[in-house]
Amino acid sequence: MMRRHWLLVGACGWVLLILMFVSKFINFSFRIADDYGGRAEMLNWTYLSMKTVKPLPEQPVQKAASQPSPASSGGPTEADLSDWEAVTVQRLQLLSTVCRNSSLWNLTRTPLRKFVLDRIFVCDKHKILFCQTPKVGNTQWKKVLIVLNGKFSKVEEIPENVVHDHERNGLPRLSSMSDAEITERLHTYFKFFIVRDPFERLISAFKDKFVKNPRFEPWYKHNIAPAIIRKYRKSHRDTGESAGLHFEDFIRYLGDEPGRQHLDRQFGDHIIHWLTYTELCAPCDIAYNVVGHHETLERDAPYILKAAGIADLVSYPTIPPGITRYNQTKVVRYFSGISKRDVRRLYARYQGDFSLFGYHRPDFLMD
Repeated sequence: MMRRHWLLVGACGWVLLILMFVSKFINFSFRIADDYGGRAEMLNWTYLSMKTVKPLPEQPVQKAASQPSPASSGGPTEADLSDWEAVTVQRLQLLSTVCRNSSLWNLTRTPLRKFVLDRIFVCDKHKILFCQTPKVGNTQWKKVLIVLNGKFSKVEEIPENVVHDHERNGLPRLSSMSDAEITERLHTYFKFFIVRDPFERLISAFKDKFVKNPRFEPWYKHNIAPAIIRKYRKSHRDTGESAGLHFEDFIRYLGDEPGRQHLDRQFGDHIIHWLTYTELCAPCDIAYNVVGHHETLERDAPYILKAAGIADLVSYPTIPPGITRYNQTKVVRYFSGISKRDVRRLYARYQGDFSLFGYHRPDFLMD
């Protein structure tokens, strides 16, 4: 009997040792979805070509904006919001300076056409215009506008399937109005949009459309991905189209000028998730009142509500701690299998976004 007892104890010990050994090689990494909807995701590495990378320290996001410390409870205080106005002024000054830089003219200017006006949602009741920049938590801002337009009384009441249904969500687009109405609103309404580190935004777009695709948009897998693979995958010997789009294929496609433009004409408006902020919102051609940053959204969201005069009418949904923070280690992991040549070509395309909004050049990927 005693012998059985010790055999059982020994077996349990071996099981524990095996589990401890295996756990070193398996990392179940969970986080909240980009739009803070509360649904957890497990990062799928199947589509990445990566090597083990030593984590780097976090990179500061902004060049010229000091950040007040968070209030001890309940979010930023009135004093914090007042201080944050200086940050907003610095961002707009930088934007104006870069817009006047003739060497970046082709990267910062875009015609004020229907495509841009389609991106701008209107709240006439409170005189607000919001330009949608996908993959920076825009779903939550759309919910705020839906409440302000009176379609629902609270953000929490809005079904997820209604937010992006533009026939049902009660959000008119600026493009639906006459030229005179458009001009009046552009000159008199409060205007804002949100930006994010350009490369981290591309990672989010790749994961959302080609790996997870939570809203079941089959054209990304069945139309766009195969077209990119056929043109940009260097070798088809080991993996064909059925293996799915690799991040390397995606980056090579994005950095290809002008070859990419031919494919983009086929893809239509589906490419909005990785277009530049210039192409989406024309920040050098529209005088925005506030440019929020995803990385400081805990500060920016209350400030935007106050600046727009709606802070007493609606609240921005709760932001899970840490979710907006720039993650340089993740960026390094995704780009570890990408050649420096392809990274430089990608940066050349998004250089306007980096410069306009104070994001550092990613030297750690390029040099």
